Amino acid sequence: MSSYDVLIIGGGPGGYVTAIRAAQLGFKTALVEREHLGGICLNWGCIPTKALLRSAEIFHYMQHPGDYGLKLEGKVTADPAAIVKRSRGVSSQLNGGVGYLLKKNKVDVIWGEATITKPGEVSVGKSKKAPMLPQAPAPKGVLGEGMYQAKHIIVATGARPRVLPGIEPDGKLIWTYFEAMVPPAFPKTLAVMGSGAIGIEFASFFRAMGCEVTVIEVLPQILPVEDAEIAALARKRFEKAGIKIMTATKVTKVEKGADSVTCTLEDDKGGKQTLKTERLISAVGVVGNVENLGLEKLGVKMDRGCIVTDGHGRTSAAGIYAIGDVAGPPMLAHKAEHEGVICIETIKGMDAHAMDKLKIPGCTYCHPQIASVGLTEAKAKEAGYTLKVGRFPFMGNGKAIALGEPDGLVKTIFDAKSGKLLGAHMIGAEVTELIQGFVIAMNLETTEEDLMHSVFPHPTLSEMMHESVLDAYGRVIHT
Repeated sequence: MSSYDVLIIGGGPGGYVTAIRAAQLGFKTALVEREHLGGICLNWGCIPTKALLRSAEIFHYMQHPGDYGLKLEGKVTADPAAIVKRSRGVSSQLNGGVGYLLKKNKVDVIWGEATITKPGEVSVGKSKKAPMLPQAPAPKGVLGEGMYQAKHIIVATGARPRVLPGIEPDGKLIWTYFEAMVPPAFPKTLAVMGSGAIGIEFASFFRAMGCEVTVIEVLPQILPVEDAEIAALARKRFEKAGIKIMTATKVTKVEKGADSVTCTLEDDKGGKQTLKTERLISAVGVVGNVENLGLEKLGVKMDRGCIVTDGHGRTSAAGIYAIGDVAGPPMLAHKAEHEGVICIETIKGMDAHAMDKLKIPGCTYCHPQIASVGLTEAKAKEAGYTLKVGRFPFMGNGKAIALGEPDGLVKTIFDAKSGKLLGAHMIGAEVTELIQGFVIAMNLETTEEDLMHSVFPHPTLSEMMHESVLDAYGRVIHT
């Protein structure tokens, strides 16, 4: 029986990053994967969706050449097969890169499905999961089915789409993000159930491709985790782009036709109506992959389908740890990666800082982009802070106007007493690249004075970050 210091179950962003860091720290390390290295993020989530959205962005610009003083002869068309092929190619390239990194760091890859049979022991059998992609062959030189021992076992098995009773995806008429990423053709009409990041990104993509899109959200606000002001601006932009949005509305029934679905909708006042579309995307969240791991008999504490951890990855069972989506929200790849590093450095005995979820940025890659970190204005008020709030519009920024992207807003929230940056929220072009500036500021416990005294380069979009801080304290220059 092969024996390891650390064995990680799951080869997604959290799992493979943890494995590499473990090897760097001198641990004999193995990683078990049942389907594809890189997990959902690399194969079905973060990466391929951004490839699709990049195609949509280019398509949008090509349809509006006159806005940039250009002329384009002939009609611009979208080729679904070519768009999907490019997206899959990007994922395939990175998938191979993960395998290379594991091999380079001397991490043993074990191909199969893992169950923790007892503390310190893992059984690996043939995968029971039907793969969404053609089953990846076991990389050359990896291990296979059998029993393995490890002093420390880290669960990093990720998550899958949540399924609502009576609205089970069938892969043809009702899609999850799996099917939505590889459409054989673009439907003429599409309903998207759920307005979180996944739902909104697909709504944005398919609308850019010419589909009539309706978003249905059970809560009063789209993008429920975002600041209400930013979400309201986003809704206006989406509706201007032609996306129909129905909030405070739930899908109570779905009937399938030969090539369409009919949703029965009910609003918060009891009003009912039906909506018929060619396809329906179910984007109502994800649920952790915690089944069939042997966790229950080992006494691992669970809460609402997630494994309870202590901020350093430790569970209630000695020698068993959990990171990433299975360890609870926010279910984001970058959270999983950082959580894995914290976990393995804790195992090593290093002074690893516990995960602070308020300092994890969130990004939605629709058009316009949305990014945030920290408390929303409403949450900051609920926490009892006296606030200073700054805002700066994209219309006041020279770079944004030059890019042809004058719509957007940067919003900053400070504690009026201490000057502590409590939160930052943005909507507009490239804000997913800008938000990290505020993430770093929060981690360094930066005050408003530090940010005011920082010199931001001109002309850049980042100048709006500076101006928003100035505005919070009555010192804004360019509005």
